[in-house]
Amino acid sequence: MDHFPTSWGRPRNEAIDAFNTYPLHQRPGHAPKTDTFTDGVQRTQQPIVTGTSILAFHYKDGIIMAADTLASYGSLARFKTIQRLHPVGARTVVGASGDMSDFQYLQNQLDQLTIDEFTENDGHDLGPAEIHEYLSRVMYGRRSKMNPLWNAILVGGKKDNGERFLAYVDLLGTTYSAATIATGYGAHIAIPLLRSAVEGRENEITEEQAREIMTTCMRVLFYRDARSLDKFQIATVTDAGVNISEPIKLETSWNFAENIRGYGAQTQ
Repeated sequence: MDHFPTSWGRPRNEAIDAFNTYPLHQRPGHAPKTDTFTDGVQRTQQPIVTGTSILAFHYKDGIIMAADTLASYGSLARFKTIQRLHPVGARTVVGASGDMSDFQYLQNQLDQLTIDEFTENDGHDLGPAEIHEYLSRVMYGRRSKMNPLWNAILVGGKKDNGERFLAYVDLLGTTYSAATIATGYGAHIAIPLLRSAVEGRENEITEEQAREIMTTCMRVLFYRDARSLDKFQIATVTDAGVNISEPIKLETSWNFAENIRGYGAQTQ
């Protein structure tokens, strides 16, 4: 007796059931020669689980970078304890917005690259410039194969000579470097604030001041970005190395909403 109910009434198409999400179970000897469902080439057309903005800028002692801990499932705030800042070696940090599974792939690639470099034991370490160059090649290579990694990435750190390094690369392989950089919604909202507070003062801002500036920008983004969270992490890269903080809770107030037409008492 055939115990598979889907085989009792055979549809006209032997491989596809219009009411199922996967090809029908095939009885022995009745399977098609090819399974077009599993053999088909799959490409990500739209990210599913994503992270929002990454902010970073130069300050007196090095580089500071921040990201919230939210990974959204579409518009659902699903995963609230995701670290989107990844240390690479002793003096580089990588932050990513966009698809989190693609970022996990890149994390594994970077970890393997670090292991391979350590195994060489040739006296040379990979710095932030080398990591950024590697990522730009990976991103452009995947884009050229029409299978991009859906991320916008910031790479920050300090070179061997003590020079600060901060650069950007996206899913097309586009790269640039600047004293203040942001991805995602932050590129529209936070960049004007960062430029006003930082540019021209990169060699004067202390770490305490840098953290205050970053906290202010993250608060502004939380108020306006529907995919953000009120918990974030700050990474600093100095001569002492990479330090990534524990999640920081923002202090927020929504009292100003009382004066916004359409909210609170303002109905007209």
